[in-house]
Amino acid sequence: MAFDEIIHPTNRLQICASLASVDALEFSVVRDTLGVSDSVLSKQVKVLQTAGYVAVKKAPLKSRTHTWLSLTPAGREALAGHLAELRRIANLAGGAEGAGF
Repeated sequence: MAFDEIIHPTNRLQICASLASVDALEFSVVRDTLGVSDSVLSKQVKVLQTAGYVAVKKAPLKSRTHTWLSLTPAGREALAGHLAELRRIANLAGGAEGAGF
């Protein structure tokens, strides 16, 4: 379990979470899901790609180039560790409630 400062910012966490249950998603699908601009998504994907968490693949489709994003094995491991740490922290808050804090 490890809190991951690369994944933690909201957009990056949502990108990783969106990619976790699929092999790959098209850039435009991720952009629309997050409700951000191309440039905002590109910047966040670049950070995740540099960390080795996201792979980017460009492929021609119907006379256009489409960009596909996928979570790498390292990205899946980092996301799982980050989510486990968030659950641990959330459980501390739940324990504080029960203790009368």
